[in-house]
Amino acid sequence: MTASATARSVLSVRGLRKDYAGHTVLGGIDLDVAEHQVVALIGPSGSGKSTLLRCIDLLEDIDDGQILLDGRDISDPRIDADKARRAIGMVFQSYNLFPHMTALANVAMAPRVVHGLDRRTAEERSRELLERVGLADRADAYPDRLSGGQQQRVAIARALAYEPRLLLLDEITSALDPELVGEVLDLVAELAAAGRTIVMSTHEMAFARDVADTVCFLDGGVVVEAGPAEQVLTAPERDRTREFLRRVNRA
Repeated sequence: MTASATARSVLSVRGLRKDYAGHTVLGGIDLDVAEHQVVALIGPSGSGKSTLLRCIDLLEDIDDGQILLDGRDISDPRIDADKARRAIGMVFQSYNLFPHMTALANVAMAPRVVHGLDRRTAEERSRELLERVGLADRADAYPDRLSGGQQQRVAIARALAYEPRLLLLDEITSALDPELVGEVLDLVAELAAAGRTIVMSTHEMAFARDVADTVCFLDGGVVVEAGPAEQVLTAPERDRTREFLRRVNRA
């Protein structure tokens, strides 16, 4: 599958395969993501969405294929994965905040430890990010004093702290209470409108239709259908896509 792109690709995935104990989880994925584009990955649980994102972020070794970031093969085993990962921000289903650190310290940690910024500069930048995600007044709060939605917004601010080229979002609303989902999705919509390049897995079909440029439906570790969000979500061409959407819409 190749997503249409009017600008050069930030991310190109070619023939990506991933096996676990002889079981194929990703069966040859192709994906192109242009600069400023938002791509939504949809599909049933176990379809490979999270594994694909983890492979792109180099958290999982791949068995075949290539992952190109700005034309550079970051899946090459000779590449320093930690260095390559600095250009990618990832937010997980669970917030993964350090419980013993304030919101400010959580956001400032990577700029200080990974990028070597001095404490003052890192904290100034982190305060700006917390203000951007609507949490300027919660900078000194510890995670256990924040709601789930607030913790996820801190996690997004942390992922943005080193200005990544690519933002990966893995079902970031799935662990939230329903009333908290909207505040996180509103933030993602703002990031998309500001031109962030995003690949996100989601079960929020209405949000994907409104915000994503391209939707990819995965099932059984392959891309069954991909195309413009409106087309895939309202007039899918494949029977399997239609079946999945009927079940989701009935839920």
